[in-house]
Amino acid sequence: MLQIPASPDYELVRRTIEYLSGHWHDQPSLDEIAFNVGASADMVQRSFSRWAGITPKAFMQAITLDRARELLRDSATVLDASYEVGLSGPGRLHDLFVTHEGMPPGVYRQRGEGLRITWGLHPSPFGTAVVLITPHGLAGLAFADEGGELAAFEDMRRRWPNAEYVRDDAAVEQTARRIFDQDLWRPDQPLRITLIGTDFEVRTWETLLRIPMGRATTYSDVARHIGKPKAVRAVGTAVGCNPISFVVPCHRVLGKSGGLCGYHWGLTRKKAILGWEAGTVGTA
Repeated sequence: MLQIPASPDYELVRRTIEYLSGHWHDQPSLDEIAFNVGASADMVQRSFSRWAGITPKAFMQAITLDRARELLRDSATVLDASYEVGLSGPGRLHDLFVTHEGMPPGVYRQRGEGLRITWGLHPSPFGTAVVLITPHGLAGLAFADEGGELAAFEDMRRRWPNAEYVRDDAAVEQTARRIFDQDLWRPDQPLRITLIGTDFEVRTWETLLRIPMGRATTYSDVARHIGKPKAVRAVGTAVGCNPISFVVPCHRVLGKSGGLCGYHWGLTRKKAILGWEAGTVGTA
């Protein structure tokens, strides 16, 4: 079995993010952060900056609720503008340059029966990625901390229990690299993804694809854009069961007040992804 090497920075960064998430309001110094995560200040600064492209102080600012509310100020116009220009439009509205298709409804109703899914593990900036692909494209992406990889896979498998699953880490490597290597985010070679869900879920996920990197929107705004303004709770459920994390950016949907709300793969990881994106947009 192919062994996936752990990211040299992620565990330290994960501890740092957890500490900052609970103490951002105290605006701790770098020395205080380092003491509480069990590393030297220099190591925290170097590892975090290498991983996220921004300093711990800058990241701390990015994950505060003030930052969340700032992202939301223009939320109504974010989706409106995205609909006007379409996918892969100006301003990196669709940063991963994804092309997508929905599987026939029967595949979902039959819980994946007759569908062959190849899956594997791959290192990522946010822990080990569990990648699921079909002949039609990427169908699933989950994240796991060390030791939780199989549990994350089983969580994905329960979505389509009748499908045939084959593990092949090498087979998913190219897709995984396309996801996490920004040099491979090319509009002329879009990443193919496959959306497998109910019609309502697929419409919700398609709307998420229009939220640009470095921005956020609300559940109510998503509901409005799919023509179901009163279905905010149903939208929240659909967002929560999005099977293709990061690529279909459910992490960019916040509560009406700017709260970060929950995340299927952990609130700390949601904050990590938002912080990573803030650093990426800031240096683009």
